[in-house]
Amino acid sequence: QVQLVESGGDLVQPGGSLRLSCAASGSIFSIYAMGWYRQAPGEQRELVARITSGGSDNYADTVKGRFTISRDNTKNTVYLQMNRLEPEDTAVYYCNVDVQTYYNGAYFRRAYWGQGTQVTVSS
Repeated sequence: QVQLVESGGDLVQPGGSLRLSCAASGSIFSIYAMGWYRQAPGEQRELVARITSGGSDNYADTVKGRFTISRDNTKNTVYLQMNRLEPEDTAVYYCNVDVQTYYNGAYFRRAYWGQGTQVTVSS
């Protein structure tokens, strides 16, 4: 099994910054893409940013130039640096990690979700 622990969500004023972290642990053989999604009340969950194992990243148009995704493969951790936050960024942020595990002689691959962390941007 794989566990994802997120941290960093908070209440922040417009124009402020936050850094989210998501650490993966468990029976991990390899980690592929890592990403951040968000879901605002009454809205569907949407992709915010994603980074491949090779370091290639992509972003939602609404966050380009303000958010930066990064990963530390030695710590199995993905980060989301969020700058110039806007009220429209208010949402629960979830990390999503594509993991290959090894158990009883077999490999398994699936995506795991974090528990979510609340980001609120308000004055």
